[in-house]
Amino acid sequence: MSQNSSQISIEPIGWVHNEVKVPLRRGWEGMVSEIVLKEELAQAIEGVEEFSHIIVLYWMHRAPKGISPPAKVHPQGRADLPLVGLFATRAPYRPNPIGLSVVRLLERKGNVLRVEGLDAIDGTPVLDIKPCFPSDLVEVSVPQWVNKLR
Repeated sequence: MSQNSSQISIEPIGWVHNEVKVPLRRGWEGMVSEIVLKEELAQAIEGVEEFSHIIVLYWMHRAPKGISPPAKVHPQGRADLPLVGLFATRAPYRPNPIGLSVVRLLERKGNVLRVEGLDAIDGTPVLDIKPCFPSDLVEVSVPQWVNKLR
């Protein structure tokens, strides 16, 4: 298959609902959100409530469209942090605005998941949900500038 002929089609499985109407740079840690899945997917999440954390993939629908993202950025737009490659950051301006968060699962009721720490605004389309396994939580190393983000 040629790289030029690849076609991808993605449909949301649900949407995020919370009080956040505009993207935040930080402050998501205690944010409680609901992920409301399509009704027909309620059975597909049965058993997920037995996990303490889930992985949420979502589409950053408010990211600018039609603009090529820069190859290098200052993390969080902060000039006091080094200029690094886009893929070394979590900047929202990406070739494909896909977000990923590991969040605490607080509750499941039918097709609704209540979660904490999801860094997505109200109305964000959810693409997929996966359970978080202990093997997903690995010891990682990060550059020093990451410690300045908190």
